[in-house]
Amino acid sequence: MSLIKSERAIITSIWDKISLQVDAIGTETLERLFYSYPQTKTYFPHFDLHQGSQQLRAHGAKVLSAVGEAVKNIDNIPSALTKLSELHAYILRVDPVNFKLLSHCLLVTLAARFPADFTAEVHAAWDKFMSILSSILTEKYR
Repeated sequence: MSLIKSERAIITSIWDKISLQVDAIGTETLERLFYSYPQTKTYFPHFDLHQGSQQLRAHGAKVLSAVGEAVKNIDNIPSALTKLSELHAYILRVDPVNFKLLSHCLLVTLAARFPADFTAEVHAAWDKFMSILSSILTEKYR
């Protein structure tokens, strides 16, 4: 699966808005993930997972920075995410389903934060982009 030119333009355009709020959007996405899918908390036993905690904000920013790195390298996402893929597969051993759950939570967060911008076309492009990211992050599991 690959992105077409119009999808790439949509992703980078929305990323320009996201990049101004990386901390807040990342935190909200993780809060939504942990609230909606409490089983995902098992990977963070050492974190303070209370709403707005410093650790949640820091990790949310880290997650969104990785998405930003993928956007910046949209023509070669696999190489941009190689180290992250290896970390999650070989060291952290994160259940691959969690990437899809996180993707869904990010899409919901974007729709809530940018309702006027998050059209069906934008949703479809970002859903496809996040599916590509999830697939790349899980390919080391095979």
